[in-house]
Amino acid sequence: MPLPGPPKTIYRLLTRAAWQQALGAGSFLGSEHDLRDGFIHFSTAQQVAETAARHYGGVTDLVLLEVSPDALGPDLRWEPSRGGALFPHLYGPLPLSAVMRIEPLELDANGVHVLPAGLE
Repeated sequence: MPLPGPPKTIYRLLTRAAWQQALGAGSFLGSEHDLRDGFIHFSTAQQVAETAARHYGGVTDLVLLEVSPDALGPDLRWEPSRGGALFPHLYGPLPLSAVMRIEPLELDANGVHVLPAGLE
């Protein structure tokens, strides 16, 4: 049985306003948190729900970017973070061409973000 390779998609949560700013600038340079840490934070499909709850709980006007890791080249690194799990970190701007899909996220009745089905 072959070993699983890296995911075909990684995810970035950000506000609709931050996405609009990235569209105007031609790339996403990162949030205040990213700039402080020196890289843009991403999550895998298995990590994104916890990331949403931890860092964006109750935030309205949130979008989920589905990003091709292959389009990011060597600036994308997999590094240990929460609980020792490997998280994708981008050491450079996110080119808009790497974004495959943008999904607006709604909050359910409990204030939890509803993620699209079929994240991989």
